[in-house]
Amino acid sequence: MRAHSDAPRSRRERPAKPALTRAGIVAAAVEIMRAEGLGKVTMRRLAQELDTGPASLYVYVRNTAELHAAILDELLGTVHVAAADGDWRARLESVLASYTAVLFEHRGLATAALVARPSGEHYLNLVETLLALLDEGGVPSRQAAWGIDLLLQYATATAAEHTTRDESPRVRAQDEWDALSGALRRASDQTHPYVAGLAAEMLSGEPEARLSWGFRTLINGILHTPVPADGSPN
Repeated sequence: MRAHSDAPRSRRERPAKPALTRAGIVAAAVEIMRAEGLGKVTMRRLAQELDTGPASLYVYVRNTAELHAAILDELLGTVHVAAADGDWRARLESVLASYTAVLFEHRGLATAALVARPSGEHYLNLVETLLALLDEGGVPSRQAAWGIDLLLQYATATAAEHTTRDESPRVRAQDEWDALSGALRRASDQTHPYVAGLAAEMLSGEPEARLSWGFRTLINGILHTPVPADGSPN
């Protein structure tokens, strides 16, 4: 006979599961991403982690895209806020570099961030910080409002490009880079004079230096390029 200790326990005797909350769901999703990667964060996998059915999660999160956006927003809470003193451009670049670093740290997140639309508190805090720094630099409000998209898109696209490249097999990634650099260096000055003349410059610079230059270029452009009065192209 089965020992008494092995007898099935009544449902009433089992400890109650914690109530589902959106915050708890997002926290569990972040842990799955850290351990297994963003590609494993699905509603089914999350339901398994929380010992519930996928249908229960849809009360709090509409779909996987919204879940990934919520993960992004949660991680935006780790973006470093700029110091209170110093040049506004340098402080703005520092915040943007920290945002880019967050995306670099979590592979797959940068690619998702290209289409994800976070709308949580951490995203609003980031945008508020960027707008405040642009205002401090004397950037007109409409140019700042439009410029935020450019700055975040550039940072996100840069992170996505590099993390996607890092995720590909190392040999293939190196072969692709060698093919590109070889094509640029072999370009004929007869048929492609500009490429031939600037090939070395096109391939020069450390990633950090190029990222910084890109931020400064965008910041200066936002500062000096008025938004059309009616919001449409001239």
